[in-house]
Amino acid sequence: MRKRRGGNSHSVNTTLNTMEVYTVKVATGTSEYSGTNNYIYVTLVGEKGESERTALDNPGLDFCRGAVNEYKVTSPSPLGPLLLVRLEKQRYWLEDNWFCRYVTVEPPGGDTVLTFPCYRWFIGDTKVEIREATAKTPMQDSLPQLLEHRRKELQERQATYRWVTWAPGIPRCIDAKTEADLPQDERFDNEKRSDFEHSLHYALLELSLKKLAISFGKSWNDLEDFKRIFWKLRSPIAEYCMEHWKEDWFFGYQCMNGSNPRMIRIIRKLPENFPVVPNMVQSSMALGTHLDKELEGTSTCWTTPSWTGSPTNTIRGRPQFIAAPLCLLYLHPDNGLMPIAIQLEQNPDRDTPIFLPSDPPLAWLMAKMWVRHSEFQVFQLLSHLLRTHLVVEVFCVSTLRQLPAVHPVYKLLSPHLRYTLEINCRGRTQLLSSNGIFKRVVSTGGDGLMILAQREYKVLTYRSLQPPNDFADRGVCQLPKYFYRDNSLMLWEAIHSFVSGIVGLYYQSDEDVTEDQELQAWFRDITQEGFTELPNFGLPSRLTLEELSTLLSVVIFIATAQHAATNNGQFDWCAWVPNTPCTMRHPPPADKDAVTMEMIMATLPDVSQSCVQMAITWHLGRAQPDAIPLGQYAEEHFIEGRAQEVIDRFRAELKEIEEQILGQNEGLELQYLFLLPSRVENSITI
Repeated sequence: MRKRRGGNSHSVNTTLNTMEVYTVKVATGTSEYSGTNNYIYVTLVGEKGESERTALDNPGLDFCRGAVNEYKVTSPSPLGPLLLVRLEKQRYWLEDNWFCRYVTVEPPGGDTVLTFPCYRWFIGDTKVEIREATAKTPMQDSLPQLLEHRRKELQERQATYRWVTWAPGIPRCIDAKTEADLPQDERFDNEKRSDFEHSLHYALLELSLKKLAISFGKSWNDLEDFKRIFWKLRSPIAEYCMEHWKEDWFFGYQCMNGSNPRMIRIIRKLPENFPVVPNMVQSSMALGTHLDKELEGTSTCWTTPSWTGSPTNTIRGRPQFIAAPLCLLYLHPDNGLMPIAIQLEQNPDRDTPIFLPSDPPLAWLMAKMWVRHSEFQVFQLLSHLLRTHLVVEVFCVSTLRQLPAVHPVYKLLSPHLRYTLEINCRGRTQLLSSNGIFKRVVSTGGDGLMILAQREYKVLTYRSLQPPNDFADRGVCQLPKYFYRDNSLMLWEAIHSFVSGIVGLYYQSDEDVTEDQELQAWFRDITQEGFTELPNFGLPSRLTLEELSTLLSVVIFIATAQHAATNNGQFDWCAWVPNTPCTMRHPPPADKDAVTMEMIMATLPDVSQSCVQMAITWHLGRAQPDAIPLGQYAEEHFIEGRAQEVIDRFRAELKEIEEQILGQNEGLELQYLFLLPSRVENSITI
């Protein structure tokens, strides 16, 4: 790190006995390459004037990574209450970017130290003015200088962060073709970027070597052959899955607690296109009951990932296949949730059999594999991509465009939007593009992927994003061993209580919410820009105090708990490829008696596709080394004592939930820990 000289600015060696002296501390970022050897200047701006423009230049090295450097800044007269800190960076020989965490200022006379959060990159010769940390709505600012600062900040942000339609019929997103087009403040830090790129290359390389050793591009000979790529990338659940995936109870368990846990619903009547009659499934039911009786209660569920008519992918010149299955499940009093009938197409005819547990074992196994194959498409494209990543991106873009950094809602949401724009850009270019990984190995890759997303988006509702309403509407509030539901509701209540506590500090009435023009502009941006093609989404027509708390809770819940539920277990459930195959190379069977092991192996993903499935699900589902758990904050946005108390209560409640979940799982052979607060990341970063 080079020693800098102050240039033409006023020297701090000026006679101090006639000057007002302020003690200024400047904190440099802790990530790699955060420090700089460029010139840094500071000017303090108060109600009564400005300080000297001061070069920050101590003996030795300044602005090293992680450093907090102290300086004296002078003013010929008292500045009055401090309003802003103006930071400037100028190049010294070579451009050297700098990340500033915060600035603190101690006024003369030992008054209360003021904190000015920054948390942004300085790139090129640049000048930035930052405000004191106390959160304020626009109604709480009366000084013209501060109101103008809010206006200019948003004007610059709106020029930087722009909406674009990536594809019609899905939520709008940030205007960036690749992650390289994003502002530096929204990019991964260097450690995150290196880890992200290394982990994918590592997994693909290791499995490619394994694939070549087996025989490239070939089919498997037997189900046991899949163990040959079940290498050192393992997990306890993945190994359990390998041993139990054929068992019906395990199939039902995954419908409740796997990577796609919100598809099942209680039904009281079978759909007309699913002609199951009681005698078909009587052998699967407990003594003394029958299908019609169970349909009157709450023991019969179904899952129906449907996409009749969707185009399928072509991989290496070979067409791939999907099904549109209907699956009936029954809550057996002894055996738990069990599949009892499967139909693989939506329009039944004599070539569309209804598969039953009493059928030949290979036929029943293959029917379940087709349902699980459909589950792969649903959880990756709809439950995971659309309902978490793309929905949260709408709130991310509107927050950056419409709320200044001093706004309490910006401070509340900012930690839960970290890295979301970059991971979504990478998803669009590396996973979902015409030459991305999904196109290479997933049966709905290519055009089918977008059509499925568009269909789901049309029926997406705000109500379904709220856990209490979602579980009630699906009728599954009493379904036993539905750990995803139980843990989700605990986290939802904790998040909603936390959000309501923060919101209540800054808004006392519905009128306060209505009069906040920045907040209203944020809400309009969400409804009119982000979700512009979704008139029936169901957001409230106007924000009240209660609706604001609910909406913010939805955003934080999706970015944390819901994303964890659909993302974090994908390697666990997909590493054993026959359990959740990414593609199928032959169409669904039309004859139960014709199903053979040779047909199954020819249908499942080949060696190459299986290796990529294992690699990508490990890469996306693994714990992130720089993860910030729910309720923890690397950046301190709220400094007010009352806000800190709300945060402390939130953390205490999360600790209680952690202990409760651990207690519930103690002694269980198959544990559900995906929503353990310490394993739920604070934002969508993968």
